[in-house]
Amino acid sequence: MTIAEAQETVDQWINKTGIRYFNELTNTAILMEEVGEVARIMSRKYGEQSFKKSDEAVDLADEMADVLFVLICLANQTGIDLTSALEKNLVKKTIRDTDRHRNNEKLK
Repeated sequence: MTIAEAQETVDQWINKTGIRYFNELTNTAILMEEVGEVARIMSRKYGEQSFKKSDEAVDLADEMADVLFVLICLANQTGIDLTSALEKNLVKKTIRDTDRHRNNEKLK
């Protein structure tokens, strides 16, 4: 699935199953909640925190998909073409970081 297809699929799902989009502020809050859930898993799986019994069945991929879903909702609501935005962002990062990372002693 391309990014554009994902945006269209989410839009169709929202309009058919979700009834309508939550407003942008609500979706921003939901995005922060979902990112927090990813952070919680990461801190336990890769960091120094331990899982509680109730956390052992968490699914990192599913939580990342939740983040992506809400981000796509926000892009759709604000008229952002994520394909174009990502392409432009990669150009910006390439220009900005071409030598920066190569010359970073911490990365060697």
